[in-house]
Amino acid sequence: MSTSRPVTPASPRFIKIKSPQPGVPKYGCQHIQQLLNPAHDERMRNTITYYKNCLRVVLDNTPIVPQTSKTPKGPPLTSLTPNYLCLQCERTATAQDHVKHGQETSHRFYVESRTGALFCQMCSDFVWDPTLEELRVRKIGTGSFSSRKRKHDELFTDATKEDPRFISTNTMSAPCRASGVRGIYNMGATCYMNVILQSFVHNPLLRNFYLGDGHQASECEQKNCMSCAMDDMFQDFYSQEITTGYSASNILASFWLSKRKAYEELASNKEQDAHEFFQFLTEELHEINGGSRASDPEDSSPNPKRSKMDQGCKCIVHQTFYGKLQSTITCQNCGDVNTSVESFLDLSLGLDVIQKKSKLKAATGTISLQRCLDEEYIRPERCEYSCNQCDTSEAKKQLSIKSLPNVLCIQLKRFKQDPRGLASKIDTTVTFPLQLHMLPYTNRARGVDTKNNFELARSCTYDLQSVVVHVGNLETGHYVSYSRVGNQWFKFNDHNVTLASKSQVLNEQAFLLFYVIQSLA
Repeated sequence: MSTSRPVTPASPRFIKIKSPQPGVPKYGCQHIQQLLNPAHDERMRNTITYYKNCLRVVLDNTPIVPQTSKTPKGPPLTSLTPNYLCLQCERTATAQDHVKHGQETSHRFYVESRTGALFCQMCSDFVWDPTLEELRVRKIGTGSFSSRKRKHDELFTDATKEDPRFISTNTMSAPCRASGVRGIYNMGATCYMNVILQSFVHNPLLRNFYLGDGHQASECEQKNCMSCAMDDMFQDFYSQEITTGYSASNILASFWLSKRKAYEELASNKEQDAHEFFQFLTEELHEINGGSRASDPEDSSPNPKRSKMDQGCKCIVHQTFYGKLQSTITCQNCGDVNTSVESFLDLSLGLDVIQKKSKLKAATGTISLQRCLDEEYIRPERCEYSCNQCDTSEAKKQLSIKSLPNVLCIQLKRFKQDPRGLASKIDTTVTFPLQLHMLPYTNRARGVDTKNNFELARSCTYDLQSVVVHVGNLETGHYVSYSRVGNQWFKFNDHNVTLASKSQVLNEQAFLLFYVIQSLA
């Protein structure tokens, strides 16, 4: 049977209907009676067929966000509030637009996209109609509109009650299905903070840590604890589906009240660097969750060379973001080799330096992320070096990754300063993949036949999880981010959240990229 919706007449005007007499069917309201009155058989049949088609659209799909509705024509319509399927045409409208649609077309009946409930504009309320409600209950309980009689216990079996579709359409919220898709309010030039928090919310390791009581907030005695504020945020994002924005005031206050002077700058209402915030936040969480504080208490930035105690740190930050870089310096005269290893929080790729090496024009050039990594971790560079064996100053330096992190953060350095101290932004387009193979940049790839070593290659493969983008110039710029939930991408612009396509994500000028090791993605 075709699923196209039949044409039904415009909604009736306000008409006074007499109270039902014995034997006369009851209706949800006096207005829906005009469409379901058996006296108008064709109109009644078309309305019922139309409602069935709407229920198929709503209940035959289990989207990531329950408010995602597939329209009979055109792409899916997504918002963080329920949509409304018109019962009298093929229009699917948002909560705001369905009122305007009703005024323009006199179509007054709508099916809510989350539950399949019937909404009457003239009543300004949801109405319970026995005929239509029976169809909805059958569809939820059995997946069909079959009129075959069943016992109540047979209709709602235990298996049906555990069905996500049954749960989502019979409860106001479904905590077990909360996706974490929610915006964050801008509290005065705090977009730099919002994008990093969104990347943390959709980071599988951090999510599991905080939702699994990795930080016992109820037992924490530290005042203005940043980890407690993070725990509150994760609980709010994942405990239930909430469509309003989140206020990260506790996180901002924790920075403001921190003993570290740099946090006071971050808590101001000035433009800030999202990468710096990422570094400060991870440093604070590291110290609270088992790590040691940097040796210099006056140091306002994270120490890139960790202390010996931190080299083996097992805190959640190290387990998530930290890897190890190996630097090998080879004397060009005597061949003496000096090797050193240090931890890294992220990989920073200087676009201005790579542009010069690649002879790329800044205004029109395009370069791939893999090319940037090649320049940094495959091609050796000459360096000044005082050899202990022969006092020669000529040497070659080779960087490689000794240990890859579970979540790889890559910074594309788009901000630079000229010799006069004037800052500017680099707008070079850097293409980046959804799947990143990091084996060529590790020291395991050197001297080992990796061509057919699929297991080794798979252990170094990452999937893109989040992207942070800086829009505009340095003075009036703004940060937005993208994060993947399942196979669907969402754009986060402070408290505004919209559906995004893969092509939209890949065409952005990325500032920070977060890749998750494939076994965890």
